[in-house]
Amino acid sequence: MRRLIIFIACLILLPVASADAQPNEGEAILGNWLTEDDKAVVEIYECGDQYCGKIIWLKEPKNEDGTEKHDTENPDPSKRSRKIIGLNIVWGFRYDGKNRWVDGNIYDPDNGKTYSCKMNLKGDELKVRGYIGFSLIGRTTIWTRKQ
Repeated sequence: MRRLIIFIACLILLPVASADAQPNEGEAILGNWLTEDDKAVVEIYECGDQYCGKIIWLKEPKNEDGTEKHDTENPDPSKRSRKIIGLNIVWGFRYDGKNRWVDGNIYDPDNGKTYSCKMNLKGDELKVRGYIGFSLIGRTTIWTRKQ
């Protein structure tokens, strides 16, 4: 009887132990990504139960006068003094399964506009689609994983 109880307990606990051992598939997006135009590297990280990203490197980090680049195109004047390096440009993503992250936003510091966004991962390529309203009206760019 005791062996039967131990056997049943093992059957009940086995799925719990194996679920904990499996990595979170949503974490596949974590790391550094080189933008399609090679202008920046974006670090994607966990922010609570979502995924966010900030610029950690710029090909041209300074203006012509030698000063650091700032968020000068932001429509909110109080945010125009923020440095581009360190600026969060993607946020609010949740993993939706099948290498897809949805319900996020992307900010374009070149024009100061924010768009809805979704991302799809295939190998070391991240397809980032910014759009207005629904995803048919938008633009896709491909970021490459930076080793």
